[in-house]
Order: sequence, then C-alpha cells, then structure tokens
Amino acid sequence: MQNKGLIKFFAILFALVSIYQLSFTFVASGIKDDAVAYAKGNQLKEVEYLNDLKNKKVFSLFGLVDYTYADVSGKQINKGLDLEGGINVILQISVKDVLKGLSNNSKNAVFNKALVDAKNNQRGNQTYLDAFFEAFDANSNGTVKLASPEIFANKNMADEINFKMTDDQVKKVIRKKVDESVESAFEVLRKRIDKFGVAQPNIAKLGQTGRILVELPGAKDVDRIKKLLQSTAQLEFWETYKIDEMGSFLMAANEALKASEKGTAKEQKAVVKDSLSAMLANKSKDSVADKKGNNPIFDKFVSQGGGPILGVVAVKDTAKINAYFKRPDIKALIPADKRFVKFVWGKPNVIKNEKTQKEEETFELYALRGNKDNVAPLSGGVIVDARDTFDQLGKPAVSMQMNGLGSKKWEELTGNAFTTKGYIAIALDDVVYSAPGVSSGPIAGGRSEISGNFDVTETKDLANVLRAGKLPAAAEIIQSEVVGPSLGEKAIHAGFISSIVGFLLVFLWMVFYYGRAGWYANIALLVNLLFLFGILASLGAVLTLPGIAGIVLTLGTAVDANIIIYERAKEELRDGKTLAEAVKTSYGWKGAMRSIIDANVTHVLTGAILFIFGTGPIQGFATTLLIGIFTSLFTSIFIARIFIDKDVANNKDLTFSTPMTKNWFTGFHFDFVGIKKWTYLFSSAVVVVSLISIFFINGLDQGVDFVGGRTFQVKFEKPVEPTQVSDELSKEFGTAVEAKVFGDDDQLKLTTKYKIKEESAEVDKEVNMKLFKVLGKYYTNIDYNKFINSYNGKKVGVLQASKVGAAISEDIKTNSYWAVLGAMLVVGLYLVVSFRKWQYSLGAIAAVFHDVIFVLGVYSLGYKYMPFHMEMDQHFIAAILTVIGYSMNDTVIVFDRIREYLGGNKKGHFKDVVNASINSTLSRTLNTSLMMILVLLTMFLFGGESIRGFIFAMLVGIIVGTYSSLFIATPVLVDTMDKSEVEDIERRHFDEQV
Repeated sequence: MQNKGLIKFFAILFALVSIYQLSFTFVASGIKDDAVAYAKGNQLKEVEYLNDLKNKKVFSLFGLVDYTYADVSGKQINKGLDLEGGINVILQISVKDVLKGLSNNSKNAVFNKALVDAKNNQRGNQTYLDAFFEAFDANSNGTVKLASPEIFANKNMADEINFKMTDDQVKKVIRKKVDESVESAFEVLRKRIDKFGVAQPNIAKLGQTGRILVELPGAKDVDRIKKLLQSTAQLEFWETYKIDEMGSFLMAANEALKASEKGTAKEQKAVVKDSLSAMLANKSKDSVADKKGNNPIFDKFVSQGGGPILGVVAVKDTAKINAYFKRPDIKALIPADKRFVKFVWGKPNVIKNEKTQKEEETFELYALRGNKDNVAPLSGGVIVDARDTFDQLGKPAVSMQMNGLGSKKWEELTGNAFTTKGYIAIALDDVVYSAPGVSSGPIAGGRSEISGNFDVTETKDLANVLRAGKLPAAAEIIQSEVVGPSLGEKAIHAGFISSIVGFLLVFLWMVFYYGRAGWYANIALLVNLLFLFGILASLGAVLTLPGIAGIVLTLGTAVDANIIIYERAKEELRDGKTLAEAVKTSYGWKGAMRSIIDANVTHVLTGAILFIFGTGPIQGFATTLLIGIFTSLFTSIFIARIFIDKDVANNKDLTFSTPMTKNWFTGFHFDFVGIKKWTYLFSSAVVVVSLISIFFINGLDQGVDFVGGRTFQVKFEKPVEPTQVSDELSKEFGTAVEAKVFGDDDQLKLTTKYKIKEESAEVDKEVNMKLFKVLGKYYTNIDYNKFINSYNGKKVGVLQASKVGAAISEDIKTNSYWAVLGAMLVVGLYLVVSFRKWQYSLGAIAAVFHDVIFVLGVYSLGYKYMPFHMEMDQHFIAAILTVIGYSMNDTVIVFDRIREYLGGNKKGHFKDVVNASINSTLSRTLNTSLMMILVLLTMFLFGGESIRGFIFAMLVGIIVGTYSSLFIATPVLVDTMDKSEVEDIERRHFDEQV
C-alpha cells in the first residue's frame, strides 16, 4: 500500500478530531444530568439551571480554548424525541388565509370559489397556492383578472399591483407575498419557542411547502404547547353589551326556539320572564340555572351571568348555542341597533354546576359591540411590550404597554366605558380573556392589563405570545408526535442493549471465522464507530431510535468490505500465491476493489433516496447509514490493511481463517442455473400469492402515515382487554377506534380517524379529554395531565401520541412510492453504465422486484396474526429501501465475478462460468448475510417494540435478498443474454483453451 504514512497521519488526525467533537457531547450530557438531579422533575427549574450556565465557562481544551454551555450544547449529538421524549409538530401556514388577507377579504364569487376548489382539488405534492391559481384560471375562464380592484388590485396592495397587470405578473407578486408571510410566521414562532423554556428547541422551514417543523425535546405539557404554536395572537379590544342590554333578545330567541326544540307540555309552562329577571337580579335561588323547562337557551346556562357575561355554559353545550345564534330566524330577532353584535366565548374555566353540584369545564358567553366592517376599535398592533405580572389581588396577570396611537385610542375607549358604566373585552383569537369595567375615569398612558383565572404558566405564555407578535395566518398542526419521557428512557435502554449485543456478535464472529485477520477487521470496526460518531457530532446530527438501528446495521455492513477482501485473499492463497501477492491482488482493482465500489455505490444511491424522501427519524436512519458506508470503506480498506501489511513485512503466517473454518463454504460446485425452472416456479408462486393477498384478500395494514389519523400508545397499570377498550372508545368517539396489544399485555396502540380533518388545538384537546374520560377508570390516582403527558411516578398513561393529517399523509404516500420506484430505477441505470449491458440491470431489478413483493406479501399475510405491529408506514418504506440496497449489493458481487470470469479468467460454457461465479462468491454471500441476520435478529429481540416491525421487514428482506441474488438475478441474466453473444463468448474461451 502506497502512502501508508500519509494514511496513518490522516487516520490519527481524524481520530483526534472525532474525540474532540465527541468531548462536547460527554460534557453536555454530564451537565444535563446535573440539571435533572437539581430540578427533581420540575422542567422549569431544569431549564433555569441550564440557562444560568449558558454564558459561563464549563469546558476548557487544554487550557487553550474555553467553552460556555451554549458552545458545548451547540456541538453535541442531540437525542431525538423518541429517545429524549418531547413534542414534534409540522405546522401548515394557511395560504388560504394569506390570500384572503391580501385580497382585503374579497367578496368576489370567482375568487372565493377558487379558494374552496383549491382545497378540494389539491393533488399530491402540489402546493395550495398552485392549486389556487389553477382553480382561479378554471373558474374565471379569462373573464375575471387577479388584478381586479375587487381582488388583488385593492388599496392595501396598490404599491405592488395595479389593474393593468396580467395574471402572470400578479402571480409572481402573490408568490413573493406568500413567501414573506411564511417567513414572518417562521420568525414569530421562533420568538415564541425561544422564550418557551425547553433546552435545544429546533424550528425549520420545510422547503417551499409553507410548512414549519417544530421540535421541543423534553417538553411535557402537550395542550399548552399546541395552544402556544397555533395561536395567531390576534389581540383585540372591544366594547361589550351588558346583560340587561341583551336580555330582551335572549328572551325572544328562547321563545322562538321553543317551537323547534322538543319539550313536554309540562315543560312548556315554564315562565321565561321570571327566569330572566332572576338572572338580571343575580338571585341564585331563582336563577335560570335552577329553572328546568323547555328553555332551549336558558336551560343550558349552568350558572347565572352578570355585567358583560350573558351566561355560563358547559363545554358540551357551546356548539348548540353557536348553532342557535347562527340561525337566520334567530339572527332576525336581534334589535336593529345591535345588528352587528358579535357573540364570543371566554377562556375555559372549571366551576361547580349549580344543577348537578359537580365540577365541569365551562365558558362564559359575551356579546361584543361589532360594526359593519367587523373590525375591533383597537387591535394588538399597538402593543409594544407585554410582561407577566400580578394584579392588585396578587393573582397572575399580563401587563401591556401601547404605543402613542394606541394610548390615545385606549384613553378614548376607557373614557366611554366609564361614562356608560360599560366594560371592555380583551380578546385573543376571538376568545375573551377578561372584560374589566372602568371605575376611575379614562386611562391615560396606554397601560392595560389582562387578568382573570390564570396560573403563572398561562400568563408567561400569554406575554410571550404577545411580545412575539401575531401570525400572518392560521398555523394548523397537520402532523404531530408526542413521546413521553418514560418511553424515551425505554428506547435508550433498548438501543443501548441492541447495540452492545450486535457489536459483540460481529466482533466474536470475525475472530472465530478469520482468526488474526478478524482482529484487524474488529480494530477497523472500532475506529469506524469513532469516526461515525465524530462525524455525527460535527454535523450536529440528531440521534433517533431508527438512527441507532442504522448504526447497528452499519456494524453488519462495516465488515462486508473486509469479508470480500479476505475471501479473495484466501482464493489467491489457495491458488499458490504468496501472502504478499495475495494481499496485493485482493486489494487491487482486478481483485476485490471493483466489487466493493460497485456494491457500495448501489447502497449509497438507495440511502440518498431514503434521505431525500424521508422525514424526521427516517432521515436520521439514512444519515447514519450513509455516513457508515463511507467510514466503513475507509477503515476496512485502509485501517485493517495497515496491520496486514505489517504481518507481510514481518513474514508472519496470515491465513485469513482458523483451523476450524479453513475449508468452510469452499469447494462448492452446485448447479444454480440448472435448477432455475424450479426457482422460477417457486418465486412465481410466491409473487402470485402475495399479489392476491395484497389486492384481493387481506390488503396491507396501512398506518396513519399513509391514511391519516391519530394513534396513541397507552400503558395501563395492569393488562386490559383490547376489544372492551375498543368498544368503549368507539362509543365515546362515535366512530371506530382500533385497539391492539403493543408489546406487553398492559400496553395498547389506539388508532382513530376522529375529526382528523380538523386541525385546531381545541380538537386535539377534545380528543385527549375523551380518551381520559373513557380510560381514566383503569387507573388509580391519576389526573388528566399526568395521563396525557405520562410524567407520573408509575410511568403509565399516554407514552406516545401522533397525528397525521389527510394532506400530509397523501404526501408521505406519494413520496414513498416514488422513493421505492426511484431507487430501483437509479440503481438499474447505474448497473447499465457500470456493466455496459442492460441484461445485468434487468437481472438485478427482477431480483429486487421479487424481494419487495415477497416482503409486502409476508406483511399482508401476517399482520393479523403476528404478535407485533406490521404496519405500512415510513419506517416500513425505509426497510424496503434498505432491502433494495442490500439485495443490489449482494447481486453486484456475483455479477462482478461473472464479468471477471468472462474477461478470460475462467474457461467453458457460459452457464458453467455463471455457476462458477456464484460458487466462488458463496463464502462472501453467506458470511455477510449471516452477519446481517445476526445483527438484525439482535435488534428485533432487544431493539424495542417501536422498531420491531421495521426490523422484521429488513430481516425478511435480507433472507429473501440472499436467495434472489443466487436464484433469480443470475438466471434472468442467463436467459436474457443474446444467444450469438453467448456463442461468441464460448467460442472464444474454447479457442483459448485449444
């Protein structure tokens, strides 16, 4: 090996750099452990501890360079949510809302129909904006222009759009404006997250899709975070109507509703007037809440109102009240001087129901003084600062400071309220947080305060949101994943165990089979792991459970290059060459090197496609796999050879085997091509049965990644009956809820499509509340928060929750199809270029197609019966692509030997040359396959339930991939080779022999 000194230098340098990079991870991990010990479960204390160290020196490199905790944490390998616990969401900024805003809420029929059609007709990866332009063109048919004054050529857009512009010109401006809105939303969310209080949050824009990824490792309060992210922060100040001003309308509406609402004759004798009078007089004894009759509105008031509060309504009845007030016949009863009234709810509150004497969640009903433009007299745009504080009674509140213009308007509003003894409602995103009266005259200076039923955390979040500013459009959570801390701990343990066991198996097998050369391969393997983690640290990569699987899988593939070289060296030694000659030939281009390069290029191509089309943890798997391929090549080819060359120089006896394994897998003369009819028949039968099962009988168990929905991984205190839980939840949700045992008998995986098209935080919380309502009885001493967030001493409750919206599931499915097809196509093209004959590519693709159908068939036939989940999801697609890469890898090794033998190294008939090629590489094929199977089996047994289905797919794929490379790829090559070319090869070989 030339330039050994240079290679040693770079290897040592690379090792030192890797150790340097990893040192930050060790230091940061130690500090994080100290923070956890200090906080004793209090997340805010933990964050405060780390923030105190942010700018303090925590690490010094030989006294030369000092690093703060901020420096150290920025350079460490971060743990993903599946290891750390926390929340991951993908937010979709509503482009529809942006367009409506740019159009100044246009009433144009063509424009508004295009907005609706865009949502309904959006295809695959098509953006909403492109779908809108397409729908507008179809609906306008050239009769209406985007630059129309009633659409985008309005006064707000006058500086950029005028009525003379063409639609194409307007589209460019609109695209720019939408991009600016997404960027603005990104900055607003970033500011909110920075102040939220979690260590190492991550926020990133996902291409040009208008989607924003937010990761909050270690975060626990699910409902709080979703509310923080989705709040548009549209702060408004409204004058309100008092209850005595709206009393006549409420009474008239109640009377009108009697005719359409069911009620007995006795109930219809109720006296509404007395009830209303009691409410106005605040007489609880005779309040509306105590009167039971056919009073559609008043019977739903669980507590009396007063001042600006019309009544207090239980959460279950708010939708009904909303429906009442939206009815045209009821709206017609509103007095003419109040026709612009706006009914809104206050923030949720838990009070005692005066009827049932039980505590329940309620909302206060308010009537705001609206106007024809539906615009608040004063908006949050005037707020220049907001701080969480305490009011005069010592209760948590939010103090706000306005600018000059806002101060003037605020003084006018408060002065009017003082004169009329009225109230001013402070509303955020159409929710009234407080509605104070003004008792001491107009308020000058622009200082205002939001008080009410808050805790300290709520006021901190509210002040944070107000300081960050409002979102330019609604942000809808279209995909989310919540991982409880206890599940993260379990995942780390499972990943650690599988890694150690996998490493030991590879380590021991290499020593057992190859003797001293196996030790050299193991040293290269250790160096490879050091390089791999060093690169991950330098890239600031996030380590996930699939990422750990990728590392463990790297252990199996890392020694593959060594196996190819060692097997070739043994062949050369058996042919009578010296050790020096055998080593030189094995490491040469005409020896093992060409096969190694071809095999790894195919693996890199499939890994790259996996990275491009995958998201989140799947990208983590692809990242470690790709890095592992390159580090493995370097260490296998150069590091191990340093020791081998030393043996050659010292005339040591190196046989690349042990006395026991010396003749293993040698001397094979099996006629693989001769039995092709039987293998064709067997494989055809498997493919047919698989396709029938997939398309006509069982189908595939498609996970929420592909069809959309919500899943919950729930751990109970003791084993439960899945059927019973499923029935109870289905009854509560009003739609099917699937329940499957997930790992242990006390753990279920629940799946439902309940309201999956509704993206609001309120719906997410509603789903969580329903879940707790049904499942709470299976626990002792656990409340809603501890159940949903699983941060309780027993580590039970919802360990993991995920939601995939219909739009993003369609994108995932489309990307997955293209990933699989693209992998086969790209690798097929590479083989055509490399081997310069399409028959090689066809043979490899036929084998891969066979493998993919085989794995799909196993999953279709077995998902109903296996004790672990076998869903079609992103992890499954990652497994399929890995199988494609491995199968191609295995096939290329055989094809390279065929090409070598056809070049003149083997004489005889074409069929004999192919058989000889397979037999001569059989030792490598079986060795590598055995290594992979051992590693995958280790991960399957110890890697944790969440990746068991993913690993099983790869395990089946490796086994069938080994079979197809021997019994499908080469026979197809033989059968498709041009007969005249085969005859020419055989004639040439025969002439050379003569």
